[in-house]
Amino acid sequence: MPDTPSAPPSLLQHRGAERRYDSPVVATAASRDGQSLCALTADGEAVLVSCEKLRQSEEWQVVELHEGGICLATDSQPGSFLSGGEDGRVMRLQADGRSEELHKGRSWVDCVASTPDNIAFSVKKDVHLCNAAGNETLKVLPHPSALSGLAFDAKGRRLAASHYNGVSLWFVKSRDARPRLLEWKGSHIGLIIHPRDEAIVTSMQENELHGWRLPDGHNMRMSGYPRQVRSMSFTPRGRWLATSGADSAILWPFFGGGPMGKPPAELARLPGLFVTCVAAHPREEILAIGYEDGTLVLAETAGLPDDDTPRLLPLCQGARSGGVARGAISSLAFSAGGETLMFGTEEGYVGMLDLSTGAQAAPADSPSGSVPV
Repeated sequence: MPDTPSAPPSLLQHRGAERRYDSPVVATAASRDGQSLCALTADGEAVLVSCEKLRQSEEWQVVELHEGGICLATDSQPGSFLSGGEDGRVMRLQADGRSEELHKGRSWVDCVASTPDNIAFSVKKDVHLCNAAGNETLKVLPHPSALSGLAFDAKGRRLAASHYNGVSLWFVKSRDARPRLLEWKGSHIGLIIHPRDEAIVTSMQENELHGWRLPDGHNMRMSGYPRQVRSMSFTPRGRWLATSGADSAILWPFFGGGPMGKPPAELARLPGLFVTCVAAHPREEILAIGYEDGTLVLAETAGLPDDDTPRLLPLCQGARSGGVARGAISSLAFSAGGETLMFGTEEGYVGMLDLSTGAQAAPADSPSGSVPV
């Protein structure tokens, strides 16, 4: 049974809530309509939270979806979510808790993704591309090895899948069943597409990133990490790619000819604590940064790279600072408008924070805007 911690950090206490569940949080996601968020645990439970009830943790709804949860994404429909599990199922979960099985197979569903017009999921080496309703398979796209990442571009015209030795880029509506191959030897373990479709970047097994400029296919290598990069997020206009993998958030410049030949910026360094998760605000130049001890902060990116002291707002104190021992931050998701932030941790904590300017108990010196940084 879930339980509520007795002494949450002060800002979380005043502007949100958290609750602990029985297994690690593997993913979080926000609905397209901005009304709800969802967390998926390793046990296959989904925690549904209405933004209107984000501080009422006793009313958060728990739905058993899978025998082992793996992946979660925003659905094509405005108020729902997609999930995949070890039980070989793809599920659609509505904000009111109703669920629907869209696929049932014998192998794990590793990745899910959607646009308003299509949904896609991966099983072993294949990507299943379906209509928005999920009741018609439009294509099954084969790959040379098991898939580690899946993402549509900003306009939903192309679908990228990462696998061993590179990325396959498919045109969704093309009748030609051959992808554009972006090749780089090695194990690619994660994938992200630039919000203006200028580049694709993958995280590698070897503590580095690799990227391709989409207009000309030029290779980009971003290295120097002490740990494997498990989290990546582009800022809204694609100026910066924020990543985990160090004791600060590492931000690579995707402007002025970068990132090649330009050093990354470092943000919110906490000596001795590694960043485990990052998420860019959907509208503002603000980044949520989670650490391995459960610390969570917001940081401004608008002044980078010239501003050496960007403003930080601590959201949750971690175990090292005497806060709740909630484990490493494992997943972060902003609501569609950025007014709400959900986090999940490796110890099963799910937290919600109200970041709107109208929220009570806002810091007295907060400037105007949607997020009080």
